[in-house]
Amino acid sequence: MVLIKQVIVVRNDLGMGKGKIAAQVGHACVLGAEHVRKSHPNWFEKWWGGQAKIVLKVNSSKELDQVKMDAIELNLPWSEVTDAGHTQIAPGTVTCISIGPAPEDLIDKITRDLKLL
Repeated sequence: MVLIKQVIVVRNDLGMGKGKIAAQVGHACVLGAEHVRKSHPNWFEKWWGGQAKIVLKVNSSKELDQVKMDAIELNLPWSEVTDAGHTQIAPGTVTCISIGPAPEDLIDKITRDLKLL
């Protein structure tokens, strides 16, 4: 059986408060799920029942960009959250990305070495 999960990768260098991080992760989850619902409906349907999510961290925009490029290379669906700048973060700052929902074995190829947030 193919396990489907969604991974959110958050920039840990921005000094976001817990509430801000929660909101950004929420945006990433919704954006990623909607993207996959349209692009890979079979993955979405398998994921929808349990909605497995993992939140990981990176320490810079450069590290986040590398994770995104790795996802693109593996043809994994991804979504990017760019902050509007109304509170703690400058407008246009990329705060996190969503990868999947997609097969766990594919996502793990690019995220297995990242630490939990």
